[in-house]
Parts: sequence; C-alpha cells; structure tokens
Amino acid sequence: MCGIVGYVGTRSCLPILVEGLKRLEYRGYDSAGVAIQQNGSLKIVKAAGKIRELELRLGPNPPSGTSGIAHTRWATHGEPNDINAHPHTDSGGHLALVHNASSRTTSC
Repeated sequence: MCGIVGYVGTRSCLPILVEGLKRLEYRGYDSAGVAIQQNGSLKIVKAAGKIRELELRLGPNPPSGTSGIAHTRWATHGEPNDINAHPHTDSGGHLALVHNASSRTTSC
C-alpha cells in the first residue's frame, strides 16, 4: 500500500502535503517524498524511513510553492531506500509522478 496526497491552490503546499502524509503514514512507512513546483522548476525531497526522516531532510530552508504531490511508501517491490522512494522524475527533472500498487498515477 501507499499514501498519495496532492495540493494545488494559493497557500504554501508543503505543510499541507506533510500533514497529509502523516495522516496516511499507516499506509506506508518505508519511505516518503515530496515534489513541489517552485519558480518554474521541480524541487524533489525524498527519504527512506518514516515521515520524520523526510521532515529532517527538508531542513530549515524547505522548498516552497503552491502546488505539489507527496507519497508515503510501503515497499512491495524494491528495497526501501532513497532511490526507490517516490516521487520519481523523468530524466530531465520536468515531470514528477507517484503511484500506488493499483497502478493509479498522479503527476505534477
């Protein structure tokens, strides 16, 4: 299982995404990540472990923006590590996506 949350609006999306991940953490606790549109580019932060690890990795100067996606993962395929954490990106870093075991896809 996985937990997916997204936000598009006028408020800062990061607090909304992280709170959503916390509410969904029971659906996946192996890794978590966020993708946020910031000044025309994507900022991706991922971490193996619980949501608290992601919060630590976000640090004192986290990405900011008003749209983004986030994911918490329960590893059914592949090791629970930073590389396998979602969001995944295309080779140019222009598209980020998250998916769950039932193959639903959300992109940002």
